[in-house]
Amino acid sequence: MLFNSLQYLLFLPTVFILFWLAPVRLRVPLLLVASYIFYMSWRPEYGLLIFGLTLGNFLLTPMIAKASSPKSRRLWLSLVVAGNLITLGVFKYYLFAFDLAKATAHLFKISWSEPTLSIILPLGISFFVFEFIHYAVDVYRGKPTVKSLPDFMLFASFFPTQIAGPIKRYMDFIPQLGVNSTLKWDYIDEGVQLILLGLVKKVLIADQLATVAQAGFGNVHNFSGLDLWLITYAFAFQIFYDFSGYTDIARGSALLFGYKVPINFNLPYLAANVSDFWHRWHISLSTWLRDYLYIPLGGSRCGRLFNYKNLFLTMALGGLWHGASLHFLVWGAYQGILLILHKEYLRVLELLGISKRVLASRLYHAVSIFITFQLVCVGWVLFRADDLRIATRIIQKLFLRAPVELFHLGSTKLTVLHISDPIIFPALLLILPALVIAHLTVGWLNNKSYYLCPPLPVKIGCMLALLCLIVIFSSDSSPKFIYFQF
Repeated sequence: MLFNSLQYLLFLPTVFILFWLAPVRLRVPLLLVASYIFYMSWRPEYGLLIFGLTLGNFLLTPMIAKASSPKSRRLWLSLVVAGNLITLGVFKYYLFAFDLAKATAHLFKISWSEPTLSIILPLGISFFVFEFIHYAVDVYRGKPTVKSLPDFMLFASFFPTQIAGPIKRYMDFIPQLGVNSTLKWDYIDEGVQLILLGLVKKVLIADQLATVAQAGFGNVHNFSGLDLWLITYAFAFQIFYDFSGYTDIARGSALLFGYKVPINFNLPYLAANVSDFWHRWHISLSTWLRDYLYIPLGGSRCGRLFNYKNLFLTMALGGLWHGASLHFLVWGAYQGILLILHKEYLRVLELLGISKRVLASRLYHAVSIFITFQLVCVGWVLFRADDLRIATRIIQKLFLRAPVELFHLGSTKLTVLHISDPIIFPALLLILPALVIAHLTVGWLNNKSYYLCPPLPVKIGCMLALLCLIVIFSSDSSPKFIYFQF
């Protein structure tokens, strides 16, 4: 069930009405049932997976708190974390592991017969496994356990954040259950506008850019280096508006029930360096990696080289979390290298005694934003390409007039619209003003200032106009949200 589907358009209001009509004691069970219906609408059998994982973590994690010695506490923590990671590995990384083993065996001229397994990646497993690990680690660090099984089940399966986050913290989410006993107008006002903003981002912006990105990344040989820069920029904004649109719909849907989930984006393409970018992009994941991987590895408490090693490993594993493929691993490693280079750059500036006034100047800040965006976009090539061969080919064409053919891409040519053809290029030019108008309109609708807040009839009229545009531009073949595959 996609957020931009007719099913969800019927599902969400139905759950909303039943939730606020139900007695307070029945609201958590009702949301729990709705969340399992939402998840099982894709593949019913995977409802057993999330239930089994939830029950296992609910029963085993309290053993960490009850353990009598630090050694036994660490043992219980290791068992819980290992159980979650093994489950994630079986469903997400088994083919990747077999491919690596096959390639290694081939180097030693050993024949390899790949086992036949039919395992489909469950939706959202990367997200709720991270939530379970966070829960176990926080209990190990002294936080209280969750006493109610329904509350814990809802924490894991809450349908607005179930598939692609944001990654919740149980100490933030659980206390909200049962607190909001009366419906407030702000829940509807802010929630509906967040959902509308998310749909605008997804349908009016991301889906249109997806056509350009697919044409370019699917047929690299048909495009010049300048074309591929435009295509890369198109994907950079596609993934931003696609994923931030999903987050807005998730936050708006949660707010309809009086629950708040964390923001995930804060103008990431205005970041002045790569470190700042990761404070603004996919915030719930970057803070999770910091708190539950980077810091346990030693963080910055060790020497400079070990700190860089921790940064590199954290980002490389974060890249692999996105997908069981070498190009995701390389993308994560690339981000780690950029973070290390940024730290070295700051160290050199300090050694040279560069004036802080220069670093704080508007010109320096603007140039930093521009350079950071280009570095991020090169990373998006590694992220979006189907494999490393295609990514390498694109990056070569971005920077070299005559790229070296390191990998054979095949000779098959498909007929596609060139980026400079009279259809796609004007579409790119029209997307930016449409984006600005949509943002300004939704921002104006969401303004709480007494002087700037639009009258209710005007607000309703603008929202209906945006809904009409969404219906006009939506199609039956609308691409899935990008992070649904993770």
